[in-house]
Amino acid sequence: MSGNATQEAASPSAGAGRLLAGDMRALRKARGLTLAEIGARLGRSVGWLSQVERGISVPSIRDLRAFAELLGVPMSLLFGHDVPNDAERGLVVRCGRRRALGTTESGLVEELLSPDLGGSFEMVHSVFAPRAELLEAALRDTEEAGYVVAGRFDIEIGGTWHALGEGDSFRFARTPFRWRNPGIVPAVVIWVVSPPVY
Repeated sequence: MSGNATQEAASPSAGAGRLLAGDMRALRKARGLTLAEIGARLGRSVGWLSQVERGISVPSIRDLRAFAELLGVPMSLLFGHDVPNDAERGLVVRCGRRRALGTTESGLVEELLSPDLGGSFEMVHSVFAPRAELLEAALRDTEEAGYVVAGRFDIEIGGTWHALGEGDSFRFARTPFRWRNPGIVPAVVIWVVSPPVY
């Protein structure tokens, strides 16, 4: 991928550009990739990628699409950094301005509650459709916790199923897990993951 000036620029504001840069760096590190590895896969120089991660260079829409595809995240995660009130940037996320995370699992809709991915953890608003289920166990190099806001939610941690309801919570670390919503209404869970994986 070339860096010519004819590509459409993402053109974030200065503050939004810093948040985007931090998120791109956090995503790369969460996947254990070096700048050289990312550069080789995207056809970009390490120097340019370093400038992007420091907020010096602005990636084009095409660059962001390639980056999102490479790291397996939705494009929407890399947008939505603009905040009407500069005093809230990086600190507050308003209900109507959450970034959609998307998922490969049907029946799950997620939104980022954290202002960015640069911290030691991320907080996610997860809505599980009735009868939705993660069929194959997931294993991540993370510590995770959740709080059931509404509905019924079952989670299998290390081979043992736990039936949870409104007000219940859970925590586990580096352990295979699966989930399902056994109910007939959506289950809403606030999920915390450290370090961020989106």
